[in-house]
Order: sequence, then C-alpha cells, then structure tokens
Amino acid sequence: MLYLILSDLHLGKGRFLKNGQLNILEDFFEDERLLEFCEYYSSGKFYLKPVHLILNGDILNLIQIDHQGVFTHIIDENHTINALKSIHKGHRKFFKSLQNFLKAPNKKVTYVIGNHDAAMAFDGAQECFNELVGAPVEFCHEYVNHGLHVEHGHRFEAINTVPKKDFFIKGPFGKEILNLPWGSLFCISVLPVLKKKRPYIDKVRPMSSYVKWCFFHDFGFFMTMLKTVARYLITTNSDNYIKQNRNFKTTLRILKQITIYPRYEKQAKRILKRNPRLHSVVMGHTHLQEWRRFPEGKYYFNTGTWNTIPSIDAGSHMNETKLSYCMIEVHTKSETLINGSLNLWKGKWKPFISEIATS
Repeated sequence: MLYLILSDLHLGKGRFLKNGQLNILEDFFEDERLLEFCEYYSSGKFYLKPVHLILNGDILNLIQIDHQGVFTHIIDENHTINALKSIHKGHRKFFKSLQNFLKAPNKKVTYVIGNHDAAMAFDGAQECFNELVGAPVEFCHEYVNHGLHVEHGHRFEAINTVPKKDFFIKGPFGKEILNLPWGSLFCISVLPVLKKKRPYIDKVRPMSSYVKWCFFHDFGFFMTMLKTVARYLITTNSDNYIKQNRNFKTTLRILKQITIYPRYEKQAKRILKRNPRLHSVVMGHTHLQEWRRFPEGKYYFNTGTWNTIPSIDAGSHMNETKLSYCMIEVHTKSETLINGSLNLWKGKWKPFISEIATS
C-alpha cells in the first residue's frame, strides 16, 4: 500500500472575487499542479496499485469564507455547505483532481479534519464534499492503520483546539454550531483586517521574529496590530459563543505559544511510545517540513504546505513555495514500513524529488 499525505492547502474562494478584485484571503494557487499530482499517482505504473491519498487537515480554509461580504464566528452546517460551494466555484480543478483519482482502481481518499476546516465534522458538509467529488471520501480526526498514525497536529496548541466533548455548542435558535478556539476566532475577526495592510502577515515564518521586526522597523503597523487585537477582545467580551473559551490559564498558555512556534517532535515521540505497533507519525499544521528518526526504525514527518511562505530569516529572505508531501509505503499484512520519504512535487515531466528518505 502506498500512502500519499499532504496538508495545509488552505483553499479559499479562488484568486479573484466576483467583482474581479484580487482575493487577499486566497492562499492556494496550485490547482493545475495538484491535478498533475493526482493524475500521476492514478495512472501508468500506479493505475492498478493500491494508493491511499490522505488530506491531512486545513485543506479548505472554511473559517475565512464570508457570507455576502460578512465574516462570522457563528458557523453551522448550512453556512459550511454554502462555503463549500463557494470554494468549489473557485477551485473546480481541485475537486476534479480527486474525482479523477478515485475513478482509478484501488484508490482511496481520507480527509483528516484540521482547525481551519473543523466544520467538515458536520454530516451535511461531508455529504456535500462527496457530491462535489463524485465519490465517497472518508472523514476522521485521526487516521491510524498499517502502523501509520496521521493527524493534523493543532490539538497540541491551546490557541487552536477545544475539548472533544465541547466540539459543538448550541448557537442561536438552538442550532448546532462550532465551538471555535481563539486561533480560529482570530483568523475570522482580526486577520482579514490586518491583511488589508499586510497581506502576507499570516504566512511569515517564524511569526515571532516578524512581530519583533515590526516593533523595530514597522512600529506604526505594530501599534495597529495591538489596537486591532485589543478592540476585538473588548467588543467580544460579552459574546456568549466566545467567552466560554476564555480563562486566565488558557490565556497564559496562548501567549506562551504565540512566541514559540510549535514543533511536534516530542508529541510524535509520545504517540509512538504509547502505541508500540506504530512505525510512523505524520502531521501538518506548522507549514514547516520536518522529519526525525527515532530508535528502532520509527519516524516522524511533517508535510509542510503548498502555500507560498515568505521568511525574514537572514539565510532565507525570499518567498518559497514547496509542493511538499509525504510518501509512505507499507507492507499491509505485517504492518511494517517499506519506505518513507518527504518529497517535492515537480510536475509530470519530472514528477518529484525526495528531500529525505528512510532507505
């Protein structure tokens, strides 16, 4: 069995809005390359081979899809279905890619839910996605099979997760809505305001360095950030659908994690230790490609992102787009790892290069 794992595509409503204006909230511009990617792994030598494509969270940027120009944190099933249809209009080739992939024999797609696409937990949203793809897709929060553990990774951050038992809450008129964590609320209510002035603000890595850089070199915008965040906190203080996630302990954890960009090596090591039958853990969320080898031939991979990443690191002062994904080949009967690699997709003429490989 061949597993292909990619994450953090962040599909929005498309490059341009209905009025022709550039969509500053759109992050994904690689529809054509993804179409090639899916075609390559479902044709030729892969046509009959079992290939399992895992979309590991934040594939759709559902929390930043407006409804008639209005962004809201009241996200229910109907809102999500409308958002899905808007994304489909802007990214028809993405859905066509999955449709074509699933038409080939022995192919499967699993959608692991992340924080930007938490609304895919609604049954109606999953049904709508399957209709748009034209074939059944499996949905889950964690995928564990054949010695492989795949999850998005956001649950390790206080700013981006809520307890499983509180995933949904009762909203207006008794409707079931998402219980959004602070990070999602920030993306909905604050980021669109800041991105009008600095469109790249949510893409810079490391973010902590960018905030410090603004303090010394872009102080005006630094003050704009502080005022915007403070205004948001004050105006939403009495919101019944937000305030339940606010407490002093959570706030301290969030402030700490804002300045320390997460790496999940330790969490992966704990997962492997808890389940000795696992050989590999794959995550996303951080937008940073990573891999670690642990004793006894066990591995952690992070798939990175297909979005453009600007950096203010002295050694990488440029925009980078790496179409990265993880490829895991397993022996299904023994549930052992045959080979694992982090690859960069290069196109149909030179399909990929492996940045690292286990063998």
